[in-house]
Amino acid sequence: MIKYELYCKIKDCHERQGLTVTQTARALGLHEQTVVKWLACEQFHPRQSAARGSRLDPFKDQVIRLLETHPYSAQQIYQRLREGGFEGGFTIVKDYVRRVRPVRREAFLKLSFAPGEAAQVDWGEYGSIGVGSTRRRLSFFVMVLCYSRLMYVEFTVSQTMEHFLAAHEHAFAAFGGCPGRLMIDNLKSAVLSRLVGEAPVFNPQYLDFARHWGFGISPCNVAKGNEKGRVENGVGYIKKNLLNGTDFLDFSAVNPAAEVWLASIANVRLHGETHQRPVDRFKDEQALLQPLNPMPYDIGRIQSQRASKQFRVALDTNHYSVPAEFASQRVTLKAYPDRVCIYHQDKLIARHLRSYDRRQDIENPDHPKALLAQRRNAREQRLLVQFLSLSRHAQVYLEGIEQRRMNPRHHLRKIVALSEIYGVDAVDRAIQDGIAFAAYSCEYIANILEMRARETPEPGALHLTRRQDLLDLEIAAPDLSPYERHSDGH
Repeated sequence: MIKYELYCKIKDCHERQGLTVTQTARALGLHEQTVVKWLACEQFHPRQSAARGSRLDPFKDQVIRLLETHPYSAQQIYQRLREGGFEGGFTIVKDYVRRVRPVRREAFLKLSFAPGEAAQVDWGEYGSIGVGSTRRRLSFFVMVLCYSRLMYVEFTVSQTMEHFLAAHEHAFAAFGGCPGRLMIDNLKSAVLSRLVGEAPVFNPQYLDFARHWGFGISPCNVAKGNEKGRVENGVGYIKKNLLNGTDFLDFSAVNPAAEVWLASIANVRLHGETHQRPVDRFKDEQALLQPLNPMPYDIGRIQSQRASKQFRVALDTNHYSVPAEFASQRVTLKAYPDRVCIYHQDKLIARHLRSYDRRQDIENPDHPKALLAQRRNAREQRLLVQFLSLSRHAQVYLEGIEQRRMNPRHHLRKIVALSEIYGVDAVDRAIQDGIAFAAYSCEYIANILEMRARETPEPGALHLTRRQDLLDLEIAAPDLSPYERHSDGH
């Protein structure tokens, strides 16, 4: 069997070039009988090989009927064919089912929304980012108005409830109003549980938040992300257009960049579905949004804990101080995205800027003051007791110091220290001298103690030795000859 291209070459060599059968066979590397055979054919007819029969052939119609009635698996069909007399193997059935099974694609209705009717909400994630000395997961909140496709995006390093609610409020403020309902996935921040066939159980705080702002909650069905396709597409668009290839060194630069991106790209692009710019369609939608509630909503996340002995409370691995008098007492912590407020029996006792770094100790300089004052008073009381124990005249000397010195505590501490060096009796005597001479200072006490320490003892009586052997002294007669010579010379 030859191909159509070789058939054309045989015809060309013989008819156009005028070659003989032998020459054509030699030029094309064929046998002469092959050339003769195909020259005799007016048209190219490739030889069809007879298809081999299969044990499955008598059962193929039954396989198709089964697949049309129900999406049976290949194993289920194989079992039914065996019951009908099929003696072949499972592999041939599986291959045939895979080839003829009808492709079923899920169909979705195209959703339409009136201006101001609804918005869709979702979270997205994109790697990590530097915050202080650590790195945190980068998350972003997205809200898309269903009619105009106007988008709001806000980046955070946490998806806790206070960030979730704050991002809602920031989106409402950016839109200048609130949509009639929010379509949301089954996030724990909004929906605590969602069972098929049962009504969803909403998060009580989110339900209260919705009542405050006046929007309804429309949770998607389980595993039906297509029901909020607008925001799903928005999340992907942010990743591909804003974040892809962008390297932010620090979290503080992300949200300003997002604001510029929304104003210059995302909300002014020609939308692929509406073929209009979101900002242009938003002009028709903005007036139909619900007005914002002038009363603020407390979005703080509350938790109760006992302050440590070091008068600290913990939040996200960081520690925040409370006044020292509340050490080891139970307090209430309210966490906001930008601040941490701490209460004791409904009274605000501490407020800190929230840190998103890790393992930081944040202390208000005023918080340890009461403890330091208490410890200072205790030290001064102990010092006073030590000084008064030095002498029964110490109280009089103390009164004199207080009348004449700016810092009595300094003098008392020095005098107590001198008692450890020179002894209590010596200091007692020095205090009495100080009272007598009206000299009230630690310098005087130190001077008199030092002078007395240098005093030498008075000389005692001279005792003559009376031993007899010391009285019996023999003294040699003096030699007067030098004097005599001297006198002879004169």
